[in-house]
Amino acid sequence: MSTTPILEMRGINKSFGVAHVLHDVDLTIYPGQVTALVGDNGAGKSTLVKAVAGIYPIDTGEYRFDDKPVTVHGPKDASALGIEVVYQDLALCENLDIVENMFLGREIKNGPVLNETEMESKAREVLKSLSVRTVKSVRQSVSSLSGGQRQTVAIAKSALWNSKVVLLDEPTAALGVAQTRQVLDLVRRLADSGVGVLLISHNLTDVFEVADRITALYLGRVAADVATKDVTSRQVVELITTGTSTDFDGAAAPSATA
Repeated sequence: MSTTPILEMRGINKSFGVAHVLHDVDLTIYPGQVTALVGDNGAGKSTLVKAVAGIYPIDTGEYRFDDKPVTVHGPKDASALGIEVVYQDLALCENLDIVENMFLGREIKNGPVLNETEMESKAREVLKSLSVRTVKSVRQSVSSLSGGQRQTVAIAKSALWNSKVVLLDEPTAALGVAQTRQVLDLVRRLADSGVGVLLISHNLTDVFEVADRITALYLGRVAADVATKDVTSRQVVELITTGTSTDFDGAAAPSATA
């Protein structure tokens, strides 16, 4: 695992009018690792992710990518850096097949004509590289896929463009046991390929199974940023619900209640 972050957010502040949503938030993502972002509703997870993705401009703080300060004015800037986001609604078109969804808006063309052969080949290649075996044909309509298969397609789509960082918003929400297993395996393989993964999840079982690090938010502040092996599920619950843990010995951030 690399000790040099691929993405760093330092001292991020974000307000909406008089509502100060993020308070001096630090977030670090490493290549080849899964960082889990956890917190209760209203903790600031969505705002932070949208700041990383370029949807929300930050008020103050530093955005660093590949150990260099960068300026992100919008989603196109984030995408150009190699940052892809898989939102909870997946943003897939049910009336299109897998290939068409994976290349939607980024189609490969020979002049004015779509290069269907190359797109199909690249779609198969990325699914194979992630050891995806649950999809029978890349020409299946998305409407015919299960929830787990759709999530798989969305994650594979994010990996198609040689992404360096992938943000996954609740990827196992509403999935059954078997489908959750498939998606978690895929998340792990994505990280093992060298991608830095940020996993946003309320499911601590999933977090402890797949994440290398955990960043806990409480009321817009970082309560702790710690290696998963150095914390227990009970301690993480305390950090999420109170901002502190009485017997927490990890690398905690300054008190979230300060």
